[in-house]
Amino acid sequence: MATGGRTNAGKSAARQKRKMILFAIEIIIILVMVAVLYLVMNKTSEGPKLTVLDEEKLEIPSEVKVMEEEGGTMHGYMNIALFGVDAETENQLYKGSRSDSTMIASINLDTGEIRLVSVYRDTYLNRGDDNYSKCNAAYSKGGAEQAVKMLNMNLDMNITNFITVGYKGLSEVIDGLGGVYIDVDSEELKHINNYQASVAGVLKCEYTMVTEPGYQLLNGIQATAYCRIRYTKGDDFQRTARQREVIKAIEEQAKKKDLVTLTKVFNDSIDDIYTSLDSADILKLLEHIADYKIVDEDGFPQPDMRANANMGANGACIIPTDLESNVVWLHHFLFADEDYTVTDSVREYSQKISSDASKYLQ
Repeated sequence: MATGGRTNAGKSAARQKRKMILFAIEIIIILVMVAVLYLVMNKTSEGPKLTVLDEEKLEIPSEVKVMEEEGGTMHGYMNIALFGVDAETENQLYKGSRSDSTMIASINLDTGEIRLVSVYRDTYLNRGDDNYSKCNAAYSKGGAEQAVKMLNMNLDMNITNFITVGYKGLSEVIDGLGGVYIDVDSEELKHINNYQASVAGVLKCEYTMVTEPGYQLLNGIQATAYCRIRYTKGDDFQRTARQREVIKAIEEQAKKKDLVTLTKVFNDSIDDIYTSLDSADILKLLEHIADYKIVDEDGFPQPDMRANANMGANGACIIPTDLESNVVWLHHFLFADEDYTVTDSVREYSQKISSDASKYLQ
């Protein structure tokens, strides 16, 4: 009986690992975080830049670890941090560049449902080293490890995996899928071609003008430029919504393709990825991508629990006016937790943020 129990446990663990890798490939295929990025220069074709994060350094709250256990509200979920960085050199992919796009992909391992949350890049948070500034500085200071740590600390999360890319990968994926369908409105049309010129300049390639608004097929450069638009009503909040819109459009296209096409798309873009996920295992499970779906998306902090303030040396920031309430909302959104209580650490960060911002808020 004891031997059989261990065997069953091992099989269960293997199935769980396969599930986790399977969900991760959807995130990699759609390259969810890649809006607002710069090309990582001088790449080789040696595959993804692979690393393993030390879980002991990621500051996952002990209370959260308990909630991951069977019966807990976070049991059965995998959370992946998705970073798009303004890297201009390969080394800056690892550290030294700000994460202009930061998302959390939370995956229900039982249902296949995926929820996306953009953490606004200018949000004033503990950046993972007990210094407070715009949260996108965490990646610049300490790379993916510190950026993941920042998310775990401020949001009571249990993230141990990440993906970071430059926007060359986004363009390649979208072109490999035959483009994506996006509804471009008249205000966006005013800016999309300017951003195309910028993207094409970095990638050293030609681009095709978008000449009219409406629902249409965008190629890789066009869709990448669309993700970067911020000078319309809604500013950066609307830009992150565009990023998530493109993600969902890529997901729709990916599910229409066969395994051969998806494998080619993956192989063409994999050397532009820095990640903690192993691509060899991911490729084995590409054929199951259609089983999973992005069901909801939003941004953090929430509109009724945030303010804008010029924080002196830290510049223009988004202030979570009540970090505690925002974290409660997040856990309800991601995990359907109706009665979440934040950790003492989040209470401490919330008080610090309120205190720092009080003299700047009118």
